[in-house]
Amino acid sequence: MEQEQNPWQITGEKNVYDNKWINVTEYDVINPSGGKGIYGKVHFKNLAVAVVPVDAEGNVYLVGQYRFTIDEYSWEIPEGGCPEGSDPLDTAKRELLEETGLIAGEWTEIMQMHLSNSVTDELAYIYLAKQLLQANAEPEETEQLQVKKLPFNTVYEMVMDGRIKDALTVAAVLKVKLMLDKN
Repeated sequence: MEQEQNPWQITGEKNVYDNKWINVTEYDVINPSGGKGIYGKVHFKNLAVAVVPVDAEGNVYLVGQYRFTIDEYSWEIPEGGCPEGSDPLDTAKRELLEETGLIAGEWTEIMQMHLSNSVTDELAYIYLAKQLLQANAEPEETEQLQVKKLPFNTVYEMVMDGRIKDALTVAAVLKVKLMLDKN
């Protein structure tokens, strides 16, 4: 028998932290076994949006940047934040142009996913972009980016051997690989 109702009881809550990107709330709870405790939740004020840009030759464009939160350099597909109430596809188009200078003529939503449902409510939309045209990149002031164009199979190998660890990129590349294998 499936359990689809919420077994958690909230007995209190307090706002712990708030800025323009996230809000952290601590809840007093009674857990599913009846024990009292606390549970923290990070609410993201943006949706996560990512794009797998694939050209006519089957190359994927990756963006490299130093990620402050993990203190290391990361190769990823173009990604960004979609403000609450905004259209994720419009944000995907903006991020692709900002980070790579590419404009896509064909867009397909390939998946939605929760990124860390144990402590956050962050939701991601991932798109496949094709029919690419090169324009000028317009990175934000917080971005010092490199762009690489690599064959899809090379990017897939980078995911499989751990050179790419970014969650959105890993999920998106594996999804596209399954799509390619099906067709």
